[in-house]
Amino acid sequence: MKKKKILTIGSVFLILILTITGCAKEVDNKSQEDGKIEVYASIYPLYDFVTKIGGERVNVNLIVPPGAEPHDWEPTAKLLVRMKESDIIIYNGGGMESWIERVKGAIDDEQIHFINSSKGIDLLMDSGEHHEGDNHGKYDPHIWLDPINAIKQGENIKNALIKIDGTNKSYYDENYQKFVTDMKELDSQYREAISNSPRKELVVSHAAFGYLANRYELVQIPIKGITPQEEPTPSKMAEISDMIKEKGIKYIFLESLSNDRISKVLAEDTGVEVMTLDTLGGLSPEQMESSDYISVMEQNLEKIIKALGE
Repeated sequence: MKKKKILTIGSVFLILILTITGCAKEVDNKSQEDGKIEVYASIYPLYDFVTKIGGERVNVNLIVPPGAEPHDWEPTAKLLVRMKESDIIIYNGGGMESWIERVKGAIDDEQIHFINSSKGIDLLMDSGEHHEGDNHGKYDPHIWLDPINAIKQGENIKNALIKIDGTNKSYYDENYQKFVTDMKELDSQYREAISNSPRKELVVSHAAFGYLANRYELVQIPIKGITPQEEPTPSKMAEISDMIKEKGIKYIFLESLSNDRISKVLAEDTGVEVMTLDTLGGLSPEQMESSDYISVMEQNLEKIIKALGE
C-alpha cells in the first residue's frame, strides 16, 4: 500500500507539472519582481538560518507548515506549483525529507537550485556511528540540534545565495559571520552549563538528540527510534525503566509535536516528571511569532540543566 501511495503522489506531481509547464514559464519569479531571491526552506531551522543570513535580500517560505510534524509530512500539489516560482529550495538532508527526490523529479527546472544543507557534515547512523553523506542506510537527520553543525548548514546556505547573487557577496558574508558568532556563543553556553552536571543521561521520547548528546558528552536514552512512529518493544521499555531507577533520573522529555502517550505511561510507571524538549523541526504558530532558533535552544538548555542537576 505504501508503494502505491508514493506512485500516486508522483503521478499527481507529474500531471500537474505537465499541465502548468507552458504557462509557468511565462510568469516571472518573485525574485525578478522585487529584486529578492525567492527561497523555500523545508523545515523551521533552515527557515531561521536563511532569514538571518539572507536578510533583506531574500523572501523565505517555510515548506513544512508551522505545527506540522516534519517526519511524516508530504507536500501538496498546490504547494508544488508555488515552489516552481523559487530560485532556491533548501532541504535538510539525512533522510528528513522523504519526498525531496519526487519533488526534484516533478519540478525538473535547471534554474531552481536544490541545496542539501547537510553537505559536508558527518551524519550519525541509527547505531550512533559517523558517516558522511546521505546515500546509505538510515541516518539521524536532526543535525541542526548541534550548533556547530548549524554553522556548516549556514555556510551551505550562504554559498547558495552568493552563487545566485554574487554582487551582494559581502552582505551575505557579513550576515554569516554574525550567524557564526551567535552559534559559537550558544555552543559555549551549552558547554559551560553541562560540563559540571552530576549526571549525563537524557531520557527522550524519540532519538532526536544524538548530535547534541555527542557534542556535549551526554547519553541519549530514547524511548522511540529516529522517527516518532517507531514503537519500543516491551523489553526495551523494561530496560529503560530499570535504567531510570538505577541512575536516579527525575525527568522524561516529551515533544510538543508528537504523540507521547508511551512516554507518559513510562513516566507514570517510574514515578518521574515530564518536561517538553523542543526538536525545532517545526514550531507552533505561536512560537513562530515570538521565538527563533537561538531562543528555543536556550530554553532547551535550561530544561536540560534542570534534568541533569536533580
